[in-house]
Amino acid sequence: MSRPFRALVLVLFAAGCGGGNFSAPRNLDNACALVDERPAYLRAMQDTERRWGVPVAVQMATLHQESRFVGNARTPHRFALGIIPTGRMSSAYGYAQALDGTWDDYLDDTGRRGARRDRIDDATDFMGWYFNRTVERNGIPLDDAKRQYLAYHEGHNGYARGSYNAKSWLLRVSDNVASRAAMYQGQLEACGLAAPRT
Repeated sequence: MSRPFRALVLVLFAAGCGGGNFSAPRNLDNACALVDERPAYLRAMQDTERRWGVPVAVQMATLHQESRFVGNARTPHRFALGIIPTGRMSSAYGYAQALDGTWDDYLDDTGRRGARRDRIDDATDFMGWYFNRTVERNGIPLDDAKRQYLAYHEGHNGYARGSYNAKSWLLRVSDNVASRAAMYQGQLEACGLAAPRT
């Protein structure tokens, strides 16, 4: 095999491996099945829980709401006159749907210059960082999935102003996030992947 041909094969192989699997896991309603299919997700969330204190189940519920665990998720396009695309609804991208500016703040604050929004370990670390800022700025406990989600969606200043109170749909979504976090926690306990919370 010639040297250039081997180099080409190596490049194509590396490109194929580096593309990432951005699809959602098959069963989003069972934490144990989700972890069984994507064990790297649990490792990333456990690392984030150790570093930042955010319970795995709260991370899982937030990721479910934000991206359904799709690594390259983006917001929908906006259209003028119903047909002319005018850009996306926001700059939110990746597992955690982090906005460009907030992601830049995270990179500056943590020094993780190589972090990417479409990598699960970076996305969960971002959430841990953000949720801890929510504790500092808004006084919301890390295990309060409902209020942490409201501050995540509305931003720290929006949450402080109570902007979510004018959005009944968002209050329903935050209730769903809290319910899902409790469901995931129970499932993780049942399959031995989490200690019971007190």
